[in-house]
Amino acid sequence: MTVKPDWLRVKAPQWQRVGSVKDILRDLQLNTVCEEASCPNIGECFQAGTATFLIMGPACTRACPYCDIDFEKRPQALDPTEPERLATAVKRLNLKHVVITAVNRDDLADGGASQFVRCIEATRKISPGTTIEVLIPDLCGNWQALATLLEAAPEVLNHNMETVPRLYKRVRPQADYGQSLELFNQAKQILPRVYTKSGIMVGLGETDTEVRQVMEELRGVDCDILTIGQYLQPSQKHLGVKEFVTPEQFDAWRVYGESIGFLQVVASPLTRSSYHAEQVQALMTRFPR
Repeated sequence: MTVKPDWLRVKAPQWQRVGSVKDILRDLQLNTVCEEASCPNIGECFQAGTATFLIMGPACTRACPYCDIDFEKRPQALDPTEPERLATAVKRLNLKHVVITAVNRDDLADGGASQFVRCIEATRKISPGTTIEVLIPDLCGNWQALATLLEAAPEVLNHNMETVPRLYKRVRPQADYGQSLELFNQAKQILPRVYTKSGIMVGLGETDTEVRQVMEELRGVDCDILTIGQYLQPSQKHLGVKEFVTPEQFDAWRVYGESIGFLQVVASPLTRSSYHAEQVQALMTRFPR
């Protein structure tokens, strides 16, 4: 059994605050990726009153072997009340920045883009001061669906590359590296002012050279923000950890990413795609569009 190093140990959260966030989520019957994907930062984020909302779920039409979200061949129909419930939660939690993500919905013609739009519009209606980040699936390469989503003008468009090209067949067998990269190219053509963001996991057997290649290729499609974090095995049935990457290596990637033009690189063992996502507001002030 692989033992986690000290730098991956997190402090126990103050469950009183965690509980209050959970109460709001349960009251409004909402899912969060924090819970569904077993994020190690759930205590810190819930304690701070933040959450990444998971729409169109909680079950996914893909069965990626690294992910703890449930697989469902026949997912439920979209809930027309979900956008209003999500917007109400944003208001009740008094969020200045909200992240909205989704399971893959390959059963839908637009991959769920229209539901993202409805959630953005509902949130803007009752919380007009809240900035919105969408963490989207690849939409099966449907660029018209991407254009529809971007017409709602979220401040940040996030899509995770997850890993290096060589490992895609093992880690993301139902995805395509080139297609995910092209999503960023398309996004900047459709809405040039949008801040684009991506994330990768490490510790799955990739090399330093391969990680830097992904970073360079993301910059090649003008990706603005990058997150890099340690992969942690959710259960024995999931992919195993090949290596626990040191904090020093994460620091080296951060420095390199900043040197090649990323506006921000967040890299640490416990970094996740939506971890401290609210910091993007300061970034938008520094680099206005």
